[in-house]
Amino acid sequence: MHDIQGARALLALADTPVCLIGDKAYDADDVRAYLEVQGCTAVISPMPNRRRTVPFDPAIYKARNIIERAFNRLKDWRAIATRYDKTARNFLAGTCLAAALTYWMH
Repeated sequence: MHDIQGARALLALADTPVCLIGDKAYDADDVRAYLEVQGCTAVISPMPNRRRTVPFDPAIYKARNIIERAFNRLKDWRAIATRYDKTARNFLAGTCLAAALTYWMH
């Protein structure tokens, strides 16, 4: 239950998106209800043990792969993966630099 409250707290900080693409860890009725109240479509793959099936768009869900690959490429940079920087400002600058170089190289 603690993770669900953390997810709602993070969602409250961000602007409401048109749809939220999440993995099975976010498949909770509480998160889905919160997103619906905010006017956001939940594109979350349902857990296999869910009693009540919830429809989702598999075509939109596949777009999650693009984001996952981007994060995995950033993790190739040792300083980003282990978070060597002491300040958030320096970490953000390093992440932006790594993202720009990764985009340029691929």
